[in-house]
Amino acid sequence: MQKLVLMRHGESVWNLENRFTGWTDVDLSPEGAEQAKRAAQLLAKHGYNFDEAFTSYLKRSIKSLHIVLEELDHLWIPVQKSWRLNERFYGALQGLNKADTIAKYGAEQVEKWRRAPNDYPPAITKEDERYPGFDLRYKDLTERELPLTENLSETMDRVLPYWNEIIIPTIRKNQKVIICAHGNSLRALIKYIDNLSDEEVTKLEIPTAQPLVYELDEGLNRIRHYYLE
Repeated sequence: MQKLVLMRHGESVWNLENRFTGWTDVDLSPEGAEQAKRAAQLLAKHGYNFDEAFTSYLKRSIKSLHIVLEELDHLWIPVQKSWRLNERFYGALQGLNKADTIAKYGAEQVEKWRRAPNDYPPAITKEDERYPGFDLRYKDLTERELPLTENLSETMDRVLPYWNEIIIPTIRKNQKVIICAHGNSLRALIKYIDNLSDEEVTKLEIPTAQPLVYELDEGLNRIRHYYLE
């Protein structure tokens, strides 16, 4: 049996301010850093250690992972970063307060934008300062890979190749792996691993900085999963 640990980053500054974040590269809040530290202490309590780690290109995820690895004295292990593990790109919603957006568009519409697998948030244009084509970290992406908006299905479409081509082969080498990413990139991955329906994934909540353990059989199929306590 192999164990895989998934963890959403700690609370970010925009989580605290109740704003849509997406690919906007905001930092952890002080509480978010403490959450990551507590997650590491929980992992240590249960005897977890890792051979390799994966995270996104966004600092809230990178810093959360760094805090965990530092607490575990694991800063020496390889860490792979990929834009494919980034949060879902929320288009023109990025930076907006969620309560204000609900007041303007209604709770039902905002919920669809947030959670429905095939609903798109309003798009930005390529002239918008939020367009990732202006960011050096995405200089190697094709125009097709640079989003103007993104639904959960498209997030899943970019996460799964990385899972199948990079992460799965690492686990198959009997490596102990932790993935520190985001609410929606993890939601997309969990939908795939657990074979969730669209309705089930819409209701899926992933708390910040709480390690989620997947026990996998020899074929890397899920046996069970649970949050560490």
